[in-house]
Amino acid sequence: MYETIQVRKDGAVDWLTLNRPESLNALNKRLIDELLDYFGALYWDKSVRVVVMRGAGRGYCAGLDLKERDNSPRSPQNGLTSQRRISEIVMRMRRCPQPIISLVHGPACGGGFAFALASDIRIAGASARMNAAFIRIGLSACDIGVSYFLPRLVGVSVASELMLTGRFINAERALRVGLVSDVVADDKMEEAVRPYLDEMLTTSPLGLRMTKECLNMSVDAGSLEAAIAMEDRNQILCAQTADFGEGIRAFLEKRPPAYKDA
Repeated sequence: MYETIQVRKDGAVDWLTLNRPESLNALNKRLIDELLDYFGALYWDKSVRVVVMRGAGRGYCAGLDLKERDNSPRSPQNGLTSQRRISEIVMRMRRCPQPIISLVHGPACGGGFAFALASDIRIAGASARMNAAFIRIGLSACDIGVSYFLPRLVGVSVASELMLTGRFINAERALRVGLVSDVVADDKMEEAVRPYLDEMLTTSPLGLRMTKECLNMSVDAGSLEAAIAMEDRNQILCAQTADFGEGIRAFLEKRPPAYKDA
C-alpha cells in the first residue's frame, strides 16, 4: 500500500524505513500521508510491540522537501493545515504504545530531527548530523515538537545553543550530551539495535506499553504525587493479568517467561 515508506515485519517488530533515498528521505506530501496512516493504525495494533525507524540511502531524513511545489492558495488557514499534518506525526509517534527506536545516520534535519527526538531511543551512526534546520530558512526553530523534546533530553542550555543557531550536532557530541544512547558505524546499526529488541521482547506486552505511557505522563507530571498515582495505577492493572503470574513463575523457575498478553 505504501510508496514512500517500507514496513518489514519481523515477528513483533516493525522495521519502518523512510524510502525516498534520492532526496535524503525529505518529507513530501505522500510521505507525510503515509507516516500519518502508519502511526495512526499502529495505536490499535497489538501484534507490533516495537518499531525500528530508519532512513534508506545516505541519510535518516533531510526535513521538508522544499522542491515540492504546493499549488494551493497561500493563506494562514492552508498553512496551518499543512503544518498540523506534519506535527500530527510526532504526536501519533508519542501516542502509540509501542517503543520507537530510531537508527539515525547522515542528515537528520528539521522534521527528521523532530522524528528522532520523538522516538523513545536513538542510536546514531557515525555519520549522523542533526539540526533544527527551520531557523536557517527564515522560520522559528520551534517546530514539530523540537522545543518540547530537545530541552527535556539535553537541558535548556544545549537546546538553546542548537535552536538559536541551527548548528549541527554530530554523533559523538550527541552521545556526550545524552541525545543518543550509542554511536556505531553506519553499517552496524542494525546489529547494535538487536540487544534492545531482545530485552524489550522479554517484557510483558502490557507492561511495555504501559511503561511508555507512564513515562510520557511522568515527564510532564505536575508533582511527585501525580507521577506516583500513574505508577500505582499501572502496577495494579498489570498485577491483575495472567502474564504477571507467568512472570513470577518464570523468575522462580529460572526460565524465560512465555507471555500471552493476557
